[in-house]
Amino acid sequence: MKNSVWSRFVREGVLDESRINKRISESWYICRKDGVNPYNGKGEKILQQKQFVQRKNDRNDLLYAALPLIKNLQKIFAQTKSLFLLVDSEGYVLYMDGDQLALEKAGAINFIEGAKWTEKEVGTNAVGTALRTREPITVIGAEHYAVASHSWGCASSPILGVDRCVEGVLNISYPLEYGVHERMLPAVVSAAYAIEQKLMNMAKDKELELMQNVFFTESQDALSLICNEKEKIIWSSSQIKKERSTNQATAYLSEFLNKGYIVCQKQPVYSQIQYDLIGYKITLKKAPMEEGKKLLVKPEFTFGGVCGESEKFRSVLLQARRAANSNITVHINGETGTGKEIMARSIHLNSTRKHAPFIAVNCGTLPKELIASELFGYVGGAFTGAKREGHKGKFQQANGGTLFLDEVAEITQEMQVALLRVLEEKKVVPVGGTKAIPVDVRIITATHCDLAELARKGDVREDFFYRIFVYPIYLPPLRARVEDIQYFIEHYCRTNNWAVTFPHDLLECLQTYEWPGNIRELQNFLDRLRLECEPGLPTVTDIKKLLHPAIKPISHSEPLTYREHIEKEKMMNALLATEGNVTKAAERLSISRSTLYRKIKKFNL
Repeated sequence: MKNSVWSRFVREGVLDESRINKRISESWYICRKDGVNPYNGKGEKILQQKQFVQRKNDRNDLLYAALPLIKNLQKIFAQTKSLFLLVDSEGYVLYMDGDQLALEKAGAINFIEGAKWTEKEVGTNAVGTALRTREPITVIGAEHYAVASHSWGCASSPILGVDRCVEGVLNISYPLEYGVHERMLPAVVSAAYAIEQKLMNMAKDKELELMQNVFFTESQDALSLICNEKEKIIWSSSQIKKERSTNQATAYLSEFLNKGYIVCQKQPVYSQIQYDLIGYKITLKKAPMEEGKKLLVKPEFTFGGVCGESEKFRSVLLQARRAANSNITVHINGETGTGKEIMARSIHLNSTRKHAPFIAVNCGTLPKELIASELFGYVGGAFTGAKREGHKGKFQQANGGTLFLDEVAEITQEMQVALLRVLEEKKVVPVGGTKAIPVDVRIITATHCDLAELARKGDVREDFFYRIFVYPIYLPPLRARVEDIQYFIEHYCRTNNWAVTFPHDLLECLQTYEWPGNIRELQNFLDRLRLECEPGLPTVTDIKKLLHPAIKPISHSEPLTYREHIEKEKMMNALLATEGNVTKAAERLSISRSTLYRKIKKFNL
């Protein structure tokens, strides 16, 4: 990419998108919004030695898993005069080694161990952009947002942990004066995947060691739990299972404590191999009625829908809790049927504005001729058919509370200008009026579209986009959180007094479907299923008959990523080695059968 494209963008904010990678242009817009200085880009946030040592100690597992593979990369690319880096999930460089001249060149821009190398700190770069997008990426020369990195080429891949959260980034950086190295990205992706597998095996070893403590509990009849270091429950005593009348343990200790128990002993468990904390042995007691009211753990965020136990949605709830604790403008993005309004209402009810109104507006259903009067109100006699006493618009109705603008991308650009003025001035002028009325409203917007893409195309004004796209929250589709389907079904059955329990084969059938309509489609399907089968138990035949004719599963026609190619190859090898036995192949891959079935369908194996 030529420097002229970069120069014009940093000077004028104008970008010829046909000449630049989509992820790069997206990052540039974000850097511009965040006020990153394109004419600098040197690292400014650098840990003190004591902080750096502590951070490395806290991430010992990641370093232990990654360093042998990094050393291998150094041997493979020894002649490229490159640097090899391991970066943690917050963007701090934990490890850097490589060519001496390249180290000196990197040191001149503070690209060193302990430096924070995120988009917000130094602009578009392979490390920071991979952290944000969770995707492998190469950034070459003037694709970097800040001029300090224009003489570098970089290839990065995120490293995902057992819970599928980003643990860090593997990176190779090299001075461009020695040429461009196109083979680096596949190598980095492959090494990152190998690190992930090693982290997974280490976690299993820790869990096995932790499970040995089950045999040393005082009594199997006691109210006992074994949790890992993140307080996720991996074992519960038979007495707890009996009292809870369920075969499935609650996912996390904090959730369990909300069900009438308090901790009377919490004993840390340390590994006899690596000597680090691997979990806790916990003894509970039932909270007395009076005591229980005082001691039960208060949920950090009360969600109005079904949470389930998927890590993806737990991270969404963490974002929502942060948003609820502030007055920041939130934009919720997600496919149709993922529960955007429920999330918006939950943020409101967990905020300091919870006692004030929550007003929801679907911008896609309002005629463009009436949207101004609906949002801003009108004075008496403003137009034919207007009420004599006038009408308070949605902004005034939501005063002190929250205004939720769903499908905000549907409004016209003229109305975007009017909304922008209200959001900036915090005043509305009713249609036909002249007096500005102050309003105190927290704004939450939502859309199923890619708002940034619409802004780049010009369908959404850029200034309006930056005003509402302050704190984005992405709601994952149901197919990305299939482990939660069981909880949606249980919630539906309780709500509708449907006394059935779905066995494993029925759940597996539902988990392999793509759910293009998401949670809404699942609820509608359960309505049909109950009508057809009540009071009996549905069968797999019933499910297939009612499920597939309505909407066919989505076809995955998009090209596979590097990570997916590697994953597909491993699945094919496992299936070949087990002669097509899905159960044995799933065991070899350390995944569930339902997950393997879903991936077989995804990769058309």
